[in-house]
This record gives sequence, C-alpha cells and structure tokens, in this order.
Amino acid sequence: MLWMRNPGASLSALLILALAGLISPSCRAQAALLMEEPYGFFGSVNPTGHNALYFERVCADTPVHLRRCQAGEPGAVISRYMGIDGYDWVAIPLIPYLYSVEDVSQVPARVDRWRVHRLRSRYREAHLLSLGEDLPPGNFVRAGWTQLVGLSYERRIYAFRFATSEKQDDAFIAYMNGRANRSHFNLLFSNCSDFARIMLNFYFPGTFKRSVFPDAGMTTPKQLAYKLERYAHRHPETQLTIFEIPQIPGYRRLSRSNKSVAESLSTTVYAIPIALVNPYLAGGLFVDYLVRGRHHLIPRKPQLLGPDNLLALTAPVPAAENPLSAVAQAPSASIGDPAESEIDPAANSRLTEIRVEHE
Repeated sequence: MLWMRNPGASLSALLILALAGLISPSCRAQAALLMEEPYGFFGSVNPTGHNALYFERVCADTPVHLRRCQAGEPGAVISRYMGIDGYDWVAIPLIPYLYSVEDVSQVPARVDRWRVHRLRSRYREAHLLSLGEDLPPGNFVRAGWTQLVGLSYERRIYAFRFATSEKQDDAFIAYMNGRANRSHFNLLFSNCSDFARIMLNFYFPGTFKRSVFPDAGMTTPKQLAYKLERYAHRHPETQLTIFEIPQIPGYRRLSRSNKSVAESLSTTVYAIPIALVNPYLAGGLFVDYLVRGRHHLIPRKPQLLGPDNLLALTAPVPAAENPLSAVAQAPSASIGDPAESEIDPAANSRLTEIRVEHE
C-alpha cells in the first residue's frame, strides 16, 4: 500500500537500505600483517625480524583457541613461536601483545627493565599460565613466554592493514581451531614468516610463495610485506594502508630495519667470509640486493599509532582514498610525522615525545 501511495519515496528508501547494506561496517573488517624489526643480539645475527598477523574480528578464547570478537573487543595477534610448550601458534589480544597491559590508559610513556618485567609478569600470571606454569621467560639463546607480550618495548612495528570479510574470518577461525596446534618451527623453512605466509594465502589464495631471489628460498618479513604491497597495487579493494607503531623508549636500544637474506649477507660482516670463499656468490648476492633487495616498503610519512590512537588501526578506509597509492617512498624506514588524521592533542603530544626519543 505504501508503495502504491508514494512509489518515489519507497524506491528511495529501498536504495538507501541497499547502500547501507553494502557499506555496513559489520560486513568488512580489518586485518594487518605486522612486520616487526630485529633487535638485540639475535637481531644482529639474523636481521630479518619477525612476522605476526592481527585480526580485528578474531579474538582469543584462550591463547590457543580462537572465536569471533564481541562488541568492544579490539581483536588478537596470531603468530608462530618457538619454545612455547610445544604449541605452533599463540593468539594474544592486541593491547597486551604490544604493551603487556589490558587498558591503553596503563601504557607508560617510558619504561625500564624492572617495569617491563613487572608488566609482563602480571599479565602472564593473569592470562598465560595455561601455556605452562614452568614456561621459561627466555633469553637471547632460548625463546620463552616473554616473546608473547610487550613487543613495543623491544621493537618498532609496521602494520600493513588490509580488508577482510565475515565469511573469510569465520572460515579462518574454523580452520585454525580444527588443525593440530603442535610446533614444527624451523628457522629456514618453517619460521614465523612461513606461518604468516600460510595465513595470508588463506585470504589471498596462491599469492604468497617462497622466493629464490632475494631470499634464497626462505620466507622473510620484508618479502611478505613486499608481496602484499604489490598485490594491493593490482587489487585496490584490498585497501592496504601502512601504519607505524613506535617502540616505547627506555627498555632496549632502538630496533633496526628489516632486511632480506641477500641484503643481510651483502651489508653485514657475513659478506667478508662469503667473498673470500666464493667471490662469484658474493657478487651474485650483491647484484640481487641492488636489483630487488632495496625496495622501500614504508611510505615517507606513515601514520603513527600509539596507545592513545591505536584503534585507528581498525578504522575503515575507502578504496578510493587508499594512502598506499601514489605515496612517495622513503629511502629508509625512519620515523616520520604522522599523516593528517583525527588524533586528539594529548595523543599527538605523546607520539611527539616518542618520536623525539627515537631521534
């Protein structure tokens, strides 16, 4: 009857409802490949860094069991680890993963070794004992539970955010909960980046494969980020956006930029013995590094995400406004000014303080 009385208004209402269904935030969510910089002694030996994936819609029912997030939950970070009681992967809520606390208001602007230890220990006692009460904290020789929380106290992290659908996320949760979660970590062929490659292929089938060049058949964080960026250039609907999560100063020296295998062997002390044993191999690695290994992944001014504006990581970005397109690349992954965004003055001031510490 309403249609017959006012067909124009009814048609407009139907169009509005259809459009709302298309752009409804419940239909689209965000995930992000986290490229984490190397640090410390092991970072000098193996300067490739670490990979993890963050999911806005996927939460941790337990550290080894996934579920859909409820309203207000910020999602979880999933990665492959070594030395966690035989588990292959562990899921940690986003805020504890970065800062070892459950509320961003508790994140300190600066830390020391004692404070980092206290924050991590409190979170472990409250949430991680199911992974093993005797699980060691770890050191530069042996991995332990400290690699699961408080990552922003040790390294700078770049988040390569992309869009996902409800169907994809639900299928991913079922897949992860249905497979055996037993460790088969191997530094060369089953490392954290290999695990991230498998998860990315779940969302982008057949896109992420091992590369002989520039990584000699290994999977590295820089390689995955490069392939995700290249895929997004061909598929704007991916809505790829790059963010920087700065390292909280005080606990460790600043982390170093991620390197590919060829870059690692060509720009570190490894180059000397390789050149002495086989100068042709050394020359080939150097050429490979010059041709492909120096690709700059990070925009000149990525938006900084600190504790006060961390939820910007899940804000939807229309494909037409994808900041990745036509962004000038920086010669290195140095800290830049945040892109223009809606950040309150207090958050902006806090990020400025962190940036000054890095400089």
